[in-house]
Amino acid sequence: MARTKTAATAPSGASAKTSRNGRLSNAERSAYFARREAAKVLRLVLRGDARRRAVGSIKSLVYSPSVKNKKATFALVCQTLKHLSIIKQVLDSASILNSKWKRQEELVYILTYDILFGQEISLVGDAEKFLMLHKGAIQSALARLLVRNKVKSIEDLMALYQTPDVPKPRYVRVNTLKMDVDSAVLELGKQFVVQKDDLVPDLLILPPGCDLHDHPLIVNGCVFLQGKASSMVAAALAPKPGWKVLDACSAPGNKTVHLAALMKGKGKIVACELNKERVRRLKDTIKLSGAANIEVLHGDFLNLDPKDPAYSEVRAILLDPSCSGSGTAAERLDHLLPSHASGHTADPTEMERLNKLSAFQKKALRHALSFPGVERVVYSTCSIHQVENEDVIKSVLPIAMSFGFQLATSFPQWNCRGLPVFEGCKCFMEISSNL
Repeated sequence: MARTKTAATAPSGASAKTSRNGRLSNAERSAYFARREAAKVLRLVLRGDARRRAVGSIKSLVYSPSVKNKKATFALVCQTLKHLSIIKQVLDSASILNSKWKRQEELVYILTYDILFGQEISLVGDAEKFLMLHKGAIQSALARLLVRNKVKSIEDLMALYQTPDVPKPRYVRVNTLKMDVDSAVLELGKQFVVQKDDLVPDLLILPPGCDLHDHPLIVNGCVFLQGKASSMVAAALAPKPGWKVLDACSAPGNKTVHLAALMKGKGKIVACELNKERVRRLKDTIKLSGAANIEVLHGDFLNLDPKDPAYSEVRAILLDPSCSGSGTAAERLDHLLPSHASGHTADPTEMERLNKLSAFQKKALRHALSFPGVERVVYSTCSIHQVENEDVIKSVLPIAMSFGFQLATSFPQWNCRGLPVFEGCKCFMEISSNL
């Protein structure tokens, strides 16, 4: 939307115990800490899912700088979530958990997964010793579950609960604050087949399944793991070097630092974020990117006064507000979460939740449009629902037009457009979660 002016840890649980020779092996030490890192991530994931207020996606939580053993942690979290229903049923049937271990249930879930489906567990921690002491009861509970489900093997039982993975390309965005695109293509091309994206100049396409999380270019912030849909948002706003830009709901910060790269590090970006935990992640992302023109504002975007002289020179606003996340379920691995189990779509509270999100989105967009110096506003969601997309724009369009804005078409070559529910929807873009 454009205004018609000149332009638009510390490990939880018990400490590690030494093995028989008085010293942990490297493998034991790595497994011990990976399980505790996984438990910490799993706790955030499950609590966020229960409250429908996620701190971040599974991937973003695992690949934050605070997690050291990313590959092992990611595998443990995903596999535990895939089998969480089985694990909970087994633990309930075994009746072994006292109040102490229920307070560390995420670590118990991780360890139970390893006992039933994963690797052999060494007796290097109190939780490990406790569960291995009850290994027989756990395995007996699993045997009863096999009988109850009328299957003969663990593989058959796993097949009843597992959700198939959806293969899709691996997208990465070159951080042009640190590296040019051609150099990134050459470096990544030593290991992978690399293509340049046809719409976003700094976006690269790699084959599905590429594991880049320990790649030097990722570790040093020259390249960011970022999907095409996410990368198109800042590109649609297209801020110019030297502008003052407001990112209204910034964390985890991939779009924020993309704005900084598009602005060649010049001008200023004010990055707002209300959630304290997400502010820390936002700062980590900014630090990794090397961007020096971003000011982090821990506060509510809705509380910013458009008449404040500090914001009189803001020329562009990126508004990517809280939403249902329904459009990135596969990318975020949300299909692994308990709330996305069978029957979730029939949840009678879901429509109420969507309506509350929509009301917030409308309020935030009206607020963004009220800044007097703003020429461009991009509104984006990760939702497939009309109530969070077309309906939001339709409701604010009259006031937007009264401020001198009109709908603008970004990426005109993009064929997939908004639902034709009112005139102007052809200006909207819809992007598949497979991209």
